[in-house]
Amino acid sequence: MPTALVWFRNDLRLDDNPALRMALDEGYTPLPVYIHAPEEEGGWAPGAASNAWRHRSLAALDAALRARGSALHLRTGPTAAALQDLLNESGARAVFWNRKYEPATQPRDAALKKQLREQGLRVESANGGLLFEPWDLATGQGTPYRVFTPFWRAARSRWHPSASWNAPDRLPSCAIANGVPLASLQLAPSVPWDRGFWNHWQPGEAGAREALEVFVDGALRGYREDRDRPDRVGTSRLSPHLHFGEIAPWRIASALERARTAANAAEVEAFLRELGWREFAWHLLHHFPRTSDHNLNPRFDGFAWATPTPDMLAAWQRGRTGVPIVDAGLRELWATGYMHNRVRMIVASFLTKHLRLHWSHGARWFWDTLVDADLANNTLGWQWTAGTGADAAPYFRVFNPVTQARRFDPRGEYIAGWVPELRGLPPAARFAPWESPDLAARLAPDYPRAPLVDLATGREAALAAYRNSGG
Repeated sequence: MPTALVWFRNDLRLDDNPALRMALDEGYTPLPVYIHAPEEEGGWAPGAASNAWRHRSLAALDAALRARGSALHLRTGPTAAALQDLLNESGARAVFWNRKYEPATQPRDAALKKQLREQGLRVESANGGLLFEPWDLATGQGTPYRVFTPFWRAARSRWHPSASWNAPDRLPSCAIANGVPLASLQLAPSVPWDRGFWNHWQPGEAGAREALEVFVDGALRGYREDRDRPDRVGTSRLSPHLHFGEIAPWRIASALERARTAANAAEVEAFLRELGWREFAWHLLHHFPRTSDHNLNPRFDGFAWATPTPDMLAAWQRGRTGVPIVDAGLRELWATGYMHNRVRMIVASFLTKHLRLHWSHGARWFWDTLVDADLANNTLGWQWTAGTGADAAPYFRVFNPVTQARRFDPRGEYIAGWVPELRGLPPAARFAPWESPDLAARLAPDYPRAPLVDLATGREAALAAYRNSGG
């Protein structure tokens, strides 16, 4: 059998892997390869938390391949040179990969495909990570969607998710040097600050499948309401697995459809809609590639954003703002590499409205600290909350973090879980301890006496800046 390189990227799974399936279906011996070239990701090389996850996910993928008689061959970039070396060593006559859609990698991949085909090789790429290609859907005028609801309506009208495919139990082996050891990629931190992450996560395809089963059997019930409650286990926690391609979105959709009943149909639709937001994020980033660094709405280019002081930004990053729900979210992020989605919005609103800092400060911090740091979702989320993006919450919509906490963490249990200084306070005092200064001084002496900025003052300053900018 002739050999084909199967180039893994953010598709670290065997089941539902279109590139692997193409190689097998066309009679090739697949040579699984992974090339570490973060310098080719433009200004968005993966952050530290992503790298820590990737280290474990690559190890899990290699173990799954070895259990089938194959192995993952690791190389370092430049990618073009690494691929050429692998072709020379293996005598491979084809290269298959699943597409990436980041602005920096799309032109690189197109150039590689052209170059390799000119050498007479069979080169194919496939959609391995989305329900729809970013260019599949367009408005009636042929333009990109900028509002989610009509985008999702069009997507649902064309809803035909791929059928699931299970990789064979055995794969043919290809005898070439395995390449560099995983440790040499230096993805795992030398000082194990990520140790606490792995009490909450199992990177790899098996972990993704388990997370899906747990969700369908548990949190899917009541999902519409509970997904907004950080004090409950009400979400799927599939986002890092989706980001690294450890599970295909169509496998998730199929599992939900199999679980659909008359009683839970609305819950299933609510979760599918969340998959739709992920699709919308990639649609936007493809059509508006500058938005990872620039406002989609240019009217905010002249907005009077505040200049952060190092102390202010550090207080926000470390969860020392004096606003309990904000601090709880940022500490959850630091300890687990993850933050509940409702809390992400509250945290982002506080940064971009009450502190009036440009959303890019938050986007960069999330990029480095989230295990599910996904360029499209990160960009969409921050620009949505800041009011600068597509289908965005208007800038004058300012989340009140105290009201949000009382509504979505009504007993302050999420706050107490991540801000231990406040556990001694009665639940009603945990949302705004500055409103009970004597009690807070006695029972929470190590917590900031007041927020970084008075919430009412910060809100008014943000709205004044918006009015002055022509809003």
